[in-house]
Amino acid sequence: MRPTIPLAAAFDSVFVFLAACGGSDPSGTTSAGSIRGTVTDNTGAYVANVAVSLTGNAQAARTTNSGADGAYTFATVPPGTYTLAVTPPPGFTIGAPGTASVTVTSGAQADATAIVLNRVTTADSCTVTPGSLRPDFGGVASAGDRNLFAYDVNAPLNLRKTVESTNNGIEVSAISFNSSDGGSVTGMLFDPITRSSLRPGIVLMHGLPGTARGMATYAQTLASYGAVVIAIDAPFARRGGEPVRLTAQDRAEQIQLIKDLQRAVDVLRARPNVDDDRIAYLGISYGGAMGVLFAGIERRIKTAVLVVADGGLVTHFTGPEDFNFIVSLSCATRLDWFRAMAPIEPIRFIPHAAPTALLLQNGRTDTLVPMADAQVLHAATPEPRTIRWYDAGHGLNQQALFDRHDWLQQQIGLDARQ
Repeated sequence: MRPTIPLAAAFDSVFVFLAACGGSDPSGTTSAGSIRGTVTDNTGAYVANVAVSLTGNAQAARTTNSGADGAYTFATVPPGTYTLAVTPPPGFTIGAPGTASVTVTSGAQADATAIVLNRVTTADSCTVTPGSLRPDFGGVASAGDRNLFAYDVNAPLNLRKTVESTNNGIEVSAISFNSSDGGSVTGMLFDPITRSSLRPGIVLMHGLPGTARGMATYAQTLASYGAVVIAIDAPFARRGGEPVRLTAQDRAEQIQLIKDLQRAVDVLRARPNVDDDRIAYLGISYGGAMGVLFAGIERRIKTAVLVVADGGLVTHFTGPEDFNFIVSLSCATRLDWFRAMAPIEPIRFIPHAAPTALLLQNGRTDTLVPMADAQVLHAATPEPRTIRWYDAGHGLNQQALFDRHDWLQQQIGLDARQ
């Protein structure tokens, strides 16, 4: 059993003292300097709109806010010793004051030690009831949050392909390529090789649990209508075992998956028969939820189809279906997982999806993605978007399949259904 971690104490403000050793100016004159610092959370993500006040050195008190990159600056600061006071915004706290010595010298910038806030949740209590468990996800993802998914676009793909079959003009291959976070991404490629013109491309993502091979029938159908389809395995599918482990490994694997999906786009764009301007993402269930995040990161897709998606893994595991399971975990395990996963919850990233056209499909009787959770996601989704509801459960129905196909025909030029 893991040791219990003391819950973070709430502080109205925290003071970081910047001690300075006085410097002398032989000319007898001085010019103002500046102070610059950053505010991050305990995962390293930047925190915007944090109020930082500056007092001391017989100067009038001043206040500024951290920007989207977590940085704040006090300009025109006379040389001397100052005190920075930080008031954590809602959803954050800090366990103890940090101290650092900084000298503001004439005409120079003093760099303050980074202020680190703990991202807290409404579940920072071991006593929970239905409806009180879900954490505060912290608002729209910042530029720093999105940078977690950056990768080296110039790194070699080292694509390896083994043709498994060719039927009705569709070449089916097992593939692998380098993952940006180490190891190899495995998956499958479905190529309508008898088509002579440039083809649309589709990145297809499976559910949880699931594999790329489990999507083969649907992928072949899409390829028969003219698309080059790539389906990849999520990191959990490549390692085996439980898909979600309720540890920090889930965070690392979710970040890796989004990078791997970007590399899948690289694979399609490297194909001589794929039109770079007609690439779509299609994700179902877990693949839909990860598409919520992916659409907020990847700028090279024309459309994203998010089928029975919710806001992400934390949203899912704090819903009514999994309440008894999540509260059965130790308080420390639950809180550690929330703190690791809440900053990368997909719903925080979907506002950045524009101008990608989005199709969201959900079922009114879906017990895995309740209507309320789907509606929260829909409300966070920017235009251009189309929302379709069906009188169906998690598997939706044939009309949803038809609507999805028609959407892809309109957006990327998939052949019309017959």
